[in-house]
Amino acid sequence: MLEVVYHDKFVKSARRLPAGQRNKLAELIERLRQNPYDPLLHTKHLSEPLIGLLSFRITRDWRVTFRFIDESTVLLVEVGHRKDIYR
Repeated sequence: MLEVVYHDKFVKSARRLPAGQRNKLAELIERLRQNPYDPLLHTKHLSEPLIGLLSFRITRDWRVTFRFIDESTVLLVEVGHRKDIYR
């Protein structure tokens, strides 16, 4: 099971999520702990200029960016709408 740590930027942006997405995010973080490549997460590696980051879906429109600190630790970087998160 992975350890999950939270960047300050993630905490701040997660507080601004609509309630439905916040509840689903909590469930998906548990799934991420078990398997970061679970098909329900739709995990993908990001390209320039975000190389080194990955993302997973909360819903069709909401995403979380994260990175591996080491093989057993994941840092959640930010959460946001897909039109904004990849900028």
